[in-house]
Amino acid sequence: MSQEKGASVVTEPKEGSGADRWRDNNLRRLNELKARGINPFPYKFERTHTSKQLQEKYKDLEANVETEDVVSVCGRILNERNSWMFVDLYDEDGKIQLFFHKESVPAEQLEILKSLVAKGDHIGVTGTIRRTKAGELSVRVKSFEILSVALLPLPLSWDGFTDVEARYRNRHVDLIINPEVKEKLQKRSIAIRALRNFLDERGFFEVETPVLQVEAGGADARPFVTHHNALDIDLFMRIATELHLKRLIIGGFEKVYEIGRIFRNEGISTRHNPEFTMMELYQAYGDYHQLMDFTEEMVRHVANAVCGTTKITYQGVEIDFGKAWRRVSMYEVIREVTGIEVEKIKDFDEAKKIAGELGIKLEYEATIGEVANTIFENKCESTLMQPTFLMDHPVEISPLTKVHRAKPGVVERFEVFIYGREHCNGYSELTDPLDQRGRLEDQARKREAGNEEAQPLDLDFIEAMEYGMPPTMGIGIGIDRLVMLLTDSASIRDIIAFPTMKPHARQ
Repeated sequence: MSQEKGASVVTEPKEGSGADRWRDNNLRRLNELKARGINPFPYKFERTHTSKQLQEKYKDLEANVETEDVVSVCGRILNERNSWMFVDLYDEDGKIQLFFHKESVPAEQLEILKSLVAKGDHIGVTGTIRRTKAGELSVRVKSFEILSVALLPLPLSWDGFTDVEARYRNRHVDLIINPEVKEKLQKRSIAIRALRNFLDERGFFEVETPVLQVEAGGADARPFVTHHNALDIDLFMRIATELHLKRLIIGGFEKVYEIGRIFRNEGISTRHNPEFTMMELYQAYGDYHQLMDFTEEMVRHVANAVCGTTKITYQGVEIDFGKAWRRVSMYEVIREVTGIEVEKIKDFDEAKKIAGELGIKLEYEATIGEVANTIFENKCESTLMQPTFLMDHPVEISPLTKVHRAKPGVVERFEVFIYGREHCNGYSELTDPLDQRGRLEDQARKREAGNEEAQPLDLDFIEAMEYGMPPTMGIGIGIDRLVMLLTDSASIRDIIAFPTMKPHARQ
């Protein structure tokens, strides 16, 4: 065991109750280690193997066989048995059992182990490999070193940390106690890596656009506002990356994407976090038909990378990404679910009346198209369980999209719905700067009328478009919701390492 003299002694706090008493005991333990000249927080440990590497290397070692192979492993103690004869040591990969025996470990170290080491501490050990009669791969410890002393207690049992709010608020403890949490976060990383590789292999360039923006455009959402002291101006945290990515298309890039954090000042729920991750891509010379084919292929690729299959189960419902995704217009779905033929409604008052008969409360809707969208959101979207391209939205709710080349009153836009939830939003992008200005001016009037989610008139973006923007297809995909699907997670907070929480009052 490493011993370093000269370490200062921690001042003990007053006696308390519960976790305070546990912390007091651990402070005494810490001070005793330092009094013995042992540094409980050393700088490093030379590890030879992880638990996974040992399990793989010695998978064929028979029960009740001991080798002379010397290894060094390290991790956190989560369980001990038979008065510290057996210890379960966990590292990032999993568990390895440690065997402390008086014939192998010096008496002084055994005394330190039993009196000054506790569950939650990190230790490093060196010893030989054996497999017990019961078949458990173990390290017969020859020496050990304390690597970190835990002052606060872990939950008492492996499955004991069940308070949902406490788990999200103390994700570091959640990761220690609940291994499935780490697995979900690892799968999130795999999903993002697979998405990035898919795009890179097809010639897309990954770029970065500003998080702080003069105008928060590209989506219908309320932004967070901050102030830049040097410039003495208010800035907005981005609600989308769209308008800056389109500037790059105008500037000559033909395939660009960004995977980045988006910030929307909205409520918190099982499907919404104010800070989330979005992937947006734009490709010149393509339209939304081509983009739908591309999206199917891309999501299948990610599903295979994460799950090893394109057929998954989410909350008890089988989702099949492998089959051809249905492509259906918004008005057709409304007709299927409610029997209403929205395209035949010619009077706004009639549209409001129909919404009222369906029990739908309207707020800022001022056109038939806006009412149709509200009807869909309230009555229809929950019915779209299998991957579905919902196409051809009303022009009034799609200010950045080309009008449909064959259908009046709608645009060339799609949203992907899976399990009744929106996951993607794609367009044949609007490239006419005069049309774009008129649409954003309509949005600005809605903002003035009180709709805080309407988009602003971004004159810098309009000016950029006037230099000429080629035909372009573009899509945004919510990474968090996609990972929810692929990990069978009921809440978005399950797959975000540190979800937004109300601060916890501390004494």
